[in-house]
Amino acid sequence: MLVPSRRRLRFEMLIVLGLSLGQSAVYSVVQLMDKMTRAPLAQGTSTLNRSQSPREYFDLTYQLLDIVFALVPVALVIYFLTEHWPAGERGTSAFRKLGFDFARPGKDLLQGLGLAAAIGIPSLGLYAAGRAMGITTTIIPSALDAYWWTVPVLVLSAIRHGIVEEVIVVGYLLDRLGKLGWSTPAAIAASALLRGSYHLYQGFGPFIGNAVMGVVFALVYTRTKRVMPLVIAHAILDTVAFVGFSLFGKAVGLG
Repeated sequence: MLVPSRRRLRFEMLIVLGLSLGQSAVYSVVQLMDKMTRAPLAQGTSTLNRSQSPREYFDLTYQLLDIVFALVPVALVIYFLTEHWPAGERGTSAFRKLGFDFARPGKDLLQGLGLAAAIGIPSLGLYAAGRAMGITTTIIPSALDAYWWTVPVLVLSAIRHGIVEEVIVVGYLLDRLGKLGWSTPAAIAASALLRGSYHLYQGFGPFIGNAVMGVVFALVYTRTKRVMPLVIAHAILDTVAFVGFSLFGKAVGLG
């Protein structure tokens, strides 16, 4: 097996994060500063799924392109994590290494549902507390117009977020930090802080909530060595938020 040097690993991580969630974290910090210097955070708004064109099928095209290209860094991670052996020898699949496969669908689904419930319910309370304390913006999960494709696109967007965040921030980052000699607690803390940081544009409440979620998810991963339950849990949480808001937000006085 060809083992990359520590220097190469550092550059690799900078490239992956610079193309994906590290870039999002930098933008999120700047957006938070922008909002805080305009008005109190409680008066700010964070929209997660925006319409990108007033023309229906161009909007659909833009939405699908965003989803597809957001998954390119995941493909890069899969390539980097695949163990490359000399010619004639077979490497280890990164999908198997991450537990990002369908080897145990029933157990992964049950664990994903349990994690979604454990994270989702407290998150509602944390959001309400953050709004009451003035440290969280108003979060609008979806501002897409109501078309026939709106719900399917929101579901695909939720799955996209689950795959990108859990594969990169948990599976990839913990693997690479471990190879650089970081202790497990330090790697988990870095993963959790990164997860919280790219949610800072929503305020300090979501930063705290997502950092805690990051610790829980990373702990589960270190024990199971499977990222699939985390992807399922994340996709469920985002689907409920995106689709629920899109279908019932106005009916209950939100948006």
